Amino acid sequence: MADAAPLFQPFRCKSLTLPNRIVMAPMTRRFSAGGVPGEDVAGYYARRAGADVGLILTEGTTTDRPGASSDPNVPNFHEREALAGWKRVADAVHEEGGRIGPQLWHVGMMRKPGTGPHPEAVSDSPAGVTHKGKQVQPEPSEEEIADMIAAYARAAGKARELGFDCVEIHGAHGYLIDQFFWDVMNVRSDRWGGDLVQRARFAGEVIGECRAAVGEDFPIILRWSQWKQQDFEARLAPTPSELEAFLNVFVEAGVDIIHCSQRRFWEPEFPEIDGQDGLNLAGWAKKLTGLPTITVGSVGLSSDFINALRGEGAKTRPLSDLIERLDRGEFDLVAVGRALLQDFEWATKVKEGREGELADYDAEALKVLY
Repeated sequence: MADAAPLFQPFRCKSLTLPNRIVMAPMTRRFSAGGVPGEDVAGYYARRAGADVGLILTEGTTTDRPGASSDPNVPNFHEREALAGWKRVADAVHEEGGRIGPQLWHVGMMRKPGTGPHPEAVSDSPAGVTHKGKQVQPEPSEEEIADMIAAYARAAGKARELGFDCVEIHGAHGYLIDQFFWDVMNVRSDRWGGDLVQRARFAGEVIGECRAAVGEDFPIILRWSQWKQQDFEARLAPTPSELEAFLNVFVEAGVDIIHCSQRRFWEPEFPEIDGQDGLNLAGWAKKLTGLPTITVGSVGLSSDFINALRGEGAKTRPLSDLIERLDRGEFDLVAVGRALLQDFEWATKVKEGREGELADYDAEALKVLY
């Protein structure tokens, strides 16, 4: 393995100062009964904060729209008891010297009707249209969209109030914000629909309202992806010019860091322009906006995420490739998912050169998440 020193350089963005470039990626666990994170959740994050993870981004935690969640065991970020639980989580991470931000989440029409803590609720969406193009409910009104936006801002304000260090807005993987991005599901003809830049307006408004709630010095991260759970091959922005126009909506709204989710971090975003070893999605986002970016996608594993789910064994790239890209400034931070989920000491082992102790993804081991 290459010298890991670039991974352990400090990073700063506004009020956020990190000792290294390793970020724990958000990963849903469904371990918060009644939507309330307990002491086990605090311990789970604190262990990783105490083992050289620079920034922890929590599992998705839902906003206060009745249809935001599809599972009562997913934590929320609005009820009094849940907020008290999150305060304990943040305090536990800080006691270990770590930094932490909640990921604010709304699943939109990924939620099946009749599920979640409010089974009677309607599943929010851009237009009441499924990913298969079927109209299943009325198009939301302007008032409903305004409250969807405000729910993110209310949660962001609570994050700062509770002592978190930053906040991440989940705009990827086919959930609510991403549904507004996607022309398959966003067929609106008003100001919330239209071309890609117009479809990005919803997220821009979310960022702007969150900024108003947290102030200028509190970092806001946006996570986004080209691919969707409903369609792995989907691409919002097929060219650099379209990508630049899309991302500039978020830059102008006040985002600080762009978290670019790929299935595989080593894949070039526009190979037709810079070849098979060209910039990945985070690299292009940084090049086009000048903002810091986070890369993610099968980091630290020998089999990639989607093929692992399918029972296939596609090989990934070694950490040395990732470190070289980071060292030359392609991106600024590296999010690690399943490797940290399985082994809370992953970052420490990398730091200390204990690569022989790094284990590959084991689905059986993940049945007990410690």
